Amino acid sequence: MYRYSLRKRVAIAFAVCVAMLSVVWGFAFFTAIKLSEDRVLTRQLEHAVEGYPIMPANIVVYENVDNLPESLKLWAQARPKVGVYEFESAELHVAVIQPVNSSHNVFVVFDVEGIEAESSEDWLWLLGITIVVGTLGTLGFGLGVIVMRRAVAPVTQLAKTVSKINPEQLTDEDHKRIEAKNFGDDEVGVLARTLEQTLERVGAFVERERYFTAAASHELRTPITVITGAIELLELIELSDEDKKILDRLRRANLDMKTTIEMFLCLARETDEGLYNELFFVMPLVNKAVEQQRHLLNRKSIELDIEKLANPKIYGHPPAFFITVNNLIRNAFEHTLLEQAKISILVKENELLITNQLTIKNNESNMFIEPALAQGYGLGLGIVQRLCERNEWSFSLNLEDGSMVAQLSW
Repeated sequence: MYRYSLRKRVAIAFAVCVAMLSVVWGFAFFTAIKLSEDRVLTRQLEHAVEGYPIMPANIVVYENVDNLPESLKLWAQARPKVGVYEFESAELHVAVIQPVNSSHNVFVVFDVEGIEAESSEDWLWLLGITIVVGTLGTLGFGLGVIVMRRAVAPVTQLAKTVSKINPEQLTDEDHKRIEAKNFGDDEVGVLARTLEQTLERVGAFVERERYFTAAASHELRTPITVITGAIELLELIELSDEDKKILDRLRRANLDMKTTIEMFLCLARETDEGLYNELFFVMPLVNKAVEQQRHLLNRKSIELDIEKLANPKIYGHPPAFFITVNNLIRNAFEHTLLEQAKISILVKENELLITNQLTIKNNESNMFIEPALAQGYGLGLGIVQRLCERNEWSFSLNLEDGSMVAQLSW
């Protein structure tokens, strides 16, 4: 069924509304005029009936100024122009005319005492008209609201439908709800068609990402497994001290590569076997990350202070949390450039604080070291930020009193 565009529908609706209000107001105004005319005649008859059988002569013609009522003499002596004049205080209406073949004006005086409505009655009429106009305005506004709601209803319906769709898990039912034919051949239909095409492209992209993740998971893990097996075999062989150092470097490099692969796969996975609701303790993962990165402090005079004010446990994704903490601790350990500094790790009930000293105070000056915390392995703090956003954690990096403070809250 063809429907006019949204803009045309709104324009037509308000045009009809204005036309209807104008017609109603015209009838109301015409009715008010007729009622006022009838009221004047009715009052005139009532005034005449009150003096029966002597009919009041309230319309008098004066050809001479001297014969006019005292209240009009001074005004008439100023030779007013031909026309109709009203004197409210005297309750007189005066018509000044000039008869044919006469050079003098004639005054027709109409005494309206008792005929004109009282001022209170005028106010009642004004109040009635105001109520009518207000009612019509309210009805017009209500009609406009109703029309606008009906006009934008398809847009609202489309917005609600789109909000319920998960782009990462599109189904056939989602595609059916967003089909353009459900919204007519107008602007809303065009928008629905555009969203439908966009969701198709998003669905294709998500499917390609799933395929790549499944393939990459196997292809990346296989060489790491082979290297890990080779390192385990080398550990069984009697090696020299130099060879042991080389083996240690290989072991750490293999562990870093494994952590990096797990980190990227964690970002790429969508469901990850329901681990996002697992309950785990924070402190064991912090200790594991410290031990895994402790080799970075071997050649540095760094004071490491780990303080536990609480032993929190949270619901979330343990591998993602470990990757986040491990990345932060590695940045703090690896990028401390001072010869003597202090790194503190503070565990609270709802947050983890990692403070990395960046300045050394002595008697002469304060030395400041520009932090390189934005580096690290993988994409560094960019990875941390993405993991925090995905798991609804909070991460911030602040410079306080010569120290860089990394704050992770949950």
